[in-house]
Amino acid sequence: MDNLSIEDVLGPQGLIARRLKQYEERPQQMAMAQAVGKALAKNRHLVVEAGTGVGKSFAYLVPSILWACGQQGSGEKSRRVVISTHTISLQEQLLEKDIPLINAAIPLEFTAVLAKGRGNYVSLRRLGAASLRSASLFDKDEETAQLRTLKEWSKKTADGSLSDLDFRPAIKVWDEIASDSGNCLGRKCPTYDDCFYYRARRRMQNAQLLIVNHALFFSDLALRRSGVSLLPSYDAVIFDEAHTLEGVAGDHLGMSVTSTQIDFALNKLFNERTQKGLLVHHECSDAMNQVVHTRYRAQQFFNELDSWLEENPGGNGRATVPELIPNVLSPALAKLAQMVKSEGDRFEEEGTRQDFHSLSDRIFLMGDSIEAWRMQKMEHTVYWVESSQQRGPYRRVKLFATPIEVGPVLREELFQKVDSVILTSATLSSSPDQGFDFFKDRIGITRNDEVTSGSPFDYKKNVKLVLVKGMPDPSNRRDYDQALADMVKRYVEQTQGHAFVLFTSYDMLRNCASRVSRWMSQNGYTLFSQSDGMPRGQMVQKFKETPGSVLFGTDSFWQGVDVPGDALQNVIITKLPFSVPDHPLLQARLNQIKERGGQPFSEYQLPEAIIKLRQGFGRLIRGHSDKGIVVILDPRVQTKGYGRAFLKALPECQLVEDSFAQAGSARPGWDDYI
Repeated sequence: MDNLSIEDVLGPQGLIARRLKQYEERPQQMAMAQAVGKALAKNRHLVVEAGTGVGKSFAYLVPSILWACGQQGSGEKSRRVVISTHTISLQEQLLEKDIPLINAAIPLEFTAVLAKGRGNYVSLRRLGAASLRSASLFDKDEETAQLRTLKEWSKKTADGSLSDLDFRPAIKVWDEIASDSGNCLGRKCPTYDDCFYYRARRRMQNAQLLIVNHALFFSDLALRRSGVSLLPSYDAVIFDEAHTLEGVAGDHLGMSVTSTQIDFALNKLFNERTQKGLLVHHECSDAMNQVVHTRYRAQQFFNELDSWLEENPGGNGRATVPELIPNVLSPALAKLAQMVKSEGDRFEEEGTRQDFHSLSDRIFLMGDSIEAWRMQKMEHTVYWVESSQQRGPYRRVKLFATPIEVGPVLREELFQKVDSVILTSATLSSSPDQGFDFFKDRIGITRNDEVTSGSPFDYKKNVKLVLVKGMPDPSNRRDYDQALADMVKRYVEQTQGHAFVLFTSYDMLRNCASRVSRWMSQNGYTLFSQSDGMPRGQMVQKFKETPGSVLFGTDSFWQGVDVPGDALQNVIITKLPFSVPDHPLLQARLNQIKERGGQPFSEYQLPEAIIKLRQGFGRLIRGHSDKGIVVILDPRVQTKGYGRAFLKALPECQLVEDSFAQAGSARPGWDDYI
């Protein structure tokens, strides 16, 4: 077949339609696919909002594959496209379902590879070394047993990565055997030909599609600024779930150091309590003494930071000026790093020498990062401290530094360097009037095409939006919390469970759970609460499998959770999802807007909250036959002027006004809700 067109693959008589018995033509999907194909062919950036049900993965995969294989335009050489997602579930959908179907349908040879961070792979050399000195590394029988299991696994694993394991190894064990750039001998390594990481690198170099997550992509982008890279070169990037970009980019373009990281690195060298560690095995007594001294300095440094936090409670941990406290830790870390390097230099065996040098580099970098944080060396950055609850001899302290705006960096390092960047999500616009202005401003994109592909779902027929009049204002916390619990019971009962209840804080979630859990149990509803510590994926799976269950979730459940069918018939929004205004990063961003004469609430807080509400609303309808109710229990959506902006941004659906004061559960017309 000559050059394939997008219509040839995705059209009503196309190659995909011929393979699917229940193929459904989607004009919105075709419109998006044509826009993606045009952007790639013309070296343009593109912002696409594609409503739920559009089938956006096929709408960007098909044109990407055709373009990468030289089918679009002049038939040039093979190109590479990076496809970046936020959630693992979407990666799994792409790799296990969507791409295999396209691969089977089209007569083109192409390869798609999942790119993982290097630390996901086992190093065979390090595994062998850890096995030889396990007695001096691990003080728990469980850890030694895990190492033996991992050694057997390494002989039969397909790709040598964590995802191929049927258990989660202890952090201490995996850190000793994981592939590590600082601990790699490259071609000099005796296990180089069998190395799982380098096998993966070779697959990446030969692939047309690289599937990554946002975290790995922005880790790579940050490293490219200093001339290093994790990913091979690429010609275009497609970001799915692009509404999360600002947050993920900020996390990876900044820096963080924790007291736990320092403890972990020191214990790898020498744990005085257990008498284990690399230095013990090689009898490096002087360096062991320096570890003890450095640990004392670490406790001194982090305790002083903790005291500063307690003395400045109104500042929410923000370090507004450099040199808050003396730095007794970095000099001790630098001295230890030099001693560890010197100890390593005396070994002729290159692997052993590399073990020492790698730890030396890690410790020196930690000390350098702490001083960079203390002196606030990065411009246009907010610095702050967080302290955990008391555990052990002292509290865990974390130092953070994040760019106030990621837009300028992304403009320079991404949009000006990559010919075509395509950004898509179901929620990129904050209002029909402003379109993508808020999103584009936050991520720094200025020259781009724009497309909106509405959802094919009939929201007006299948969704009832319930607003409750008379609810106490959330600022009246005592009355609101009690009213919230009463309303959650009311609406859970209306749908006999089958409900997500979305909260904006763990505190509110725990409070509500404590008020309703006995009632839930007495009435036969199973409550899955995020505060119980169950992993998100496991919670969702149990919710799907348990008839009439109720799930209480916070931030991560507002997005990226897919529960089609009857399992989910009710989404209860407890509170409009405004970000906590006292977080140091948000404060800095709002202050910056204020300083340039803008309006922080209307320019940032409101559009950000609208996009998140749209995400929460979107949990309900995942397929054509889905139907149910969305309940908003925050009275401000009706009592405040800005409430109209939230309602205007939601899909058109049937509006039902209920009353908080109205007693009883049976109301006219209620039975036809589901």
